[in-house]
Amino acid sequence: MQRTVLCPPRPFRLEAVLFDFDGTLTRPDGLDFPAIKREVGCPPDRYVLEFIEALPPGRRRDEALAALERFELEGAARARPNAGAEEAVRRLRRHGLKLGVITRNGRPAVDRALENFDHLSAADFDVIITRDDPYPPKPAPDGVLGAAAAMGVDPACILVVGDFILDPLAGRAAGAVTAFLTNDDVTGKDEPQNETGLGTHVEAGRGTKVETDHPDLGVESEADLATDVPTDVEADLPARSPGDACDFVIASLDDLDEIVRLGLPLGQGKLPADLLTTFLGGLDTSDPAVLVGAAVGEDVAALDVSGAEVVVAHGDPITLTRADLGRYAVTVNANDIATSGAEPRWLLATVLFPAGTSAAEAMCLLDDLAATCREQGITAIGGHTEITAAVSRPVVSGTMLGVLRRADLREKRGVQEGDRVVLTKAVAVEGTAVLATELGDRLRGQGMSEDEVARCRSLAERLSVLPEARIATGFAGVHAMHDVTEGGLATAMTELSVACGHEIAVARDAVPVYPETERLCALLGADPLGLIGSGSLLICCAPDEAEALVAALRAAGITATDIGAVRRPGAGVTARASGRPTAWPVFAVDDAARLLAQG
Repeated sequence: MQRTVLCPPRPFRLEAVLFDFDGTLTRPDGLDFPAIKREVGCPPDRYVLEFIEALPPGRRRDEALAALERFELEGAARARPNAGAEEAVRRLRRHGLKLGVITRNGRPAVDRALENFDHLSAADFDVIITRDDPYPPKPAPDGVLGAAAAMGVDPACILVVGDFILDPLAGRAAGAVTAFLTNDDVTGKDEPQNETGLGTHVEAGRGTKVETDHPDLGVESEADLATDVPTDVEADLPARSPGDACDFVIASLDDLDEIVRLGLPLGQGKLPADLLTTFLGGLDTSDPAVLVGAAVGEDVAALDVSGAEVVVAHGDPITLTRADLGRYAVTVNANDIATSGAEPRWLLATVLFPAGTSAAEAMCLLDDLAATCREQGITAIGGHTEITAAVSRPVVSGTMLGVLRRADLREKRGVQEGDRVVLTKAVAVEGTAVLATELGDRLRGQGMSEDEVARCRSLAERLSVLPEARIATGFAGVHAMHDVTEGGLATAMTELSVACGHEIAVARDAVPVYPETERLCALLGADPLGLIGSGSLLICCAPDEAEALVAALRAAGITATDIGAVRRPGAGVTARASGRPTAWPVFAVDDAARLLAQG
């Protein structure tokens, strides 16, 4: 197995492992499926069990089922433990994990096969699910969910391991972590396994697909699988690849150790050096200005800034949401650098994980952070990671650095009376996405459709203001920029007024609000002006260039609206709506934070 397994495809924790039986715990040569099909009259392109179950009740069906059971018992009598199976079970037990079996076989065949094991019996498993139990067979998720209930664990905390495409499909449909076993150490390259017809030339690792000399990849007929298969599972079948249906592909059961390690809680203190080394090895180190970058044991970063006149810095922790922390940390900190007219270049990140965090959860957050840096052209140059009881959920605190020429620096003290105030996108971009993510169940309960919730969440893709800041920096008449964060546009306008030392007049009717935001706020009782608004940029621009600025932004596909003007020196925000003066709202607490605190 490729050692990229230390970069998991998604965060998870493990409390149990659920094994397929034939070809997984036993060697993959116990049953002669072509012979079974010939005896029961099953076409070559059909699954035997589904074929028999589709027969009308009567003599033919009874005889076919009896033949299947006979073949199973004969195969069970010849069964041998798969390579490493007994040792793997013992190691998993030592980790305190619960164990189970889920198989399309009958229970007598399982019991008979276990008699051939030296150190493994039915008593070593907390649950054994067979076709004799009242669940539709894999790929339906029912058996996995039944096993989870019997073991008293969340299905999301189960690792389902099997050598047939139906195993990862059933596991994924149940919400479990899945591992596809290729048995490279057991079968020859040109040998098909069980009914799969699947060869064993497989590359394992995160996000890889199975490569095989056999085109059908074990899916014999989508129509055949329609019986008792939920629509969401059936829809996966045309992909025809176990690699598309699972989280991990492993060559042997020995490789389970690395996956299980990812799902177990990490000890308090620094992340293990090998995990951190794997993560750091994937960072982009091509920036020639980085003299000393991120490395295990390296306490500082060193940068060559000889080509710049000004270095700007900003630091912000991300505490409002649990989702996409890495992306938020990079984007929010880069936004603040961009408002100065600088190009965000380097990031230092302190990442604190609560006690009980698994390696997979930690590595996925770090990977999200690194991926966002790559997308935005930023180099991660160091920081600190730690597992600590001082926090109850992950916290990312970023420090972003950028550089620019002195002449390009935008300071809010440079704002001039008469400047127009332009807002990009619409208000409450971040707040809408965060609330839809954190309070999705509540919104659905109040009548919001799944599609509406998804559209609200998708606003998270618009959090970066780097594109509009770069355009604005090209206008000499742009005197200052300010990003909209906690407290929404209402607070951002007040902050801008104080920072620039001028009163600001706002046309409330001109302030754009996305339909998704209006719908969400109506259901939750929130005010769009008071929701955290990363993703929107306030630009103070000389009046003779404001129209050209708005046109340039719109030409780049960025919504831009002139919503007000800078007035006389002083401080404060005035507003008009429908041609009349109106109060400008004040929020002691961001409306999103207020709603999240309520739960």
